[in-house]
Amino acid sequence: MTDLSRFSINQMTVKQLSLPELVDACRESGIGNVGLWREPVQSYGVEATAKLVRDAGLTVTTLCRGGFFTAIDPDERAAALDDNRRAVDEAATLGTDTLVLVSGGLPAGSKDLHGARERIADALSVLGPYAEEHGVRLAIEPLHPMYASDRCVVSTLTQALDLAERFPAQQVGVTVDTYHIWWDDNAPAQIARAGAGGRIHTFQLADWTTPLPEGVLNGRGQIGDGAIDMREWQRYVEAAGYTGAIEVELFNDALWARDGREVLAETAARFVAHTAD
Repeated sequence: MTDLSRFSINQMTVKQLSLPELVDACRESGIGNVGLWREPVQSYGVEATAKLVRDAGLTVTTLCRGGFFTAIDPDERAAALDDNRRAVDEAATLGTDTLVLVSGGLPAGSKDLHGARERIADALSVLGPYAEEHGVRLAIEPLHPMYASDRCVVSTLTQALDLAERFPAQQVGVTVDTYHIWWDDNAPAQIARAGAGGRIHTFQLADWTTPLPEGVLNGRGQIGDGAIDMREWQRYVEAAGYTGAIEVELFNDALWARDGREVLAETAARFVAHTAD
């Protein structure tokens, strides 16, 4: 295994490891970056997690996730804003400058994609300044269109940037995730657009393997097992000026059923094999 300086392991990839186990495994493997998820962090304790990763010398590259802004009911919208303020606070405590946003699907009974996206913009107008005050950037993640109805009405980088560009780049940018955009012929030009505006806040890798599992959520393939040319997408983001960490985020039942340390070592090795120096 060679240079892992830009490699970041997203906690979800090895969710079978507890936070102390993940930190120990990273330290033993020479991995210096980790992306965290709110639920396990909250269970362990936000302050305790911050101390754990800080004492181990780990850098927290992102926190997942904020978002789910598309509700119509005023009380639900207020609750979502409150939860996202807490997410910003948690990110700041953990020492990461990037909160990844999964924006939310269509509310029950609604077919209004445009209205849902406008409600996302309304929420960002409130949260963007709050995040900036806390040294945190909001990174809108477009999800593959198969998730548009129930999880994320933002399906392309074009849509994500159209939202983000209403706000300063230090407040709102985008997540570039190979799994969600590899099919889109317009994505390379949109990566260049994002880079020109300083809005690529994080870059994530996962492969596309078929057949997709029932429910499709846990179908993110191990790097090298599917159809995506990781080096190609790395070239796009680096040509756009991105020099930050490259995070591997996998939702995969088969990987979760295995020994977590083994999966971590395999993922690091695949990263080296399928990305450029």
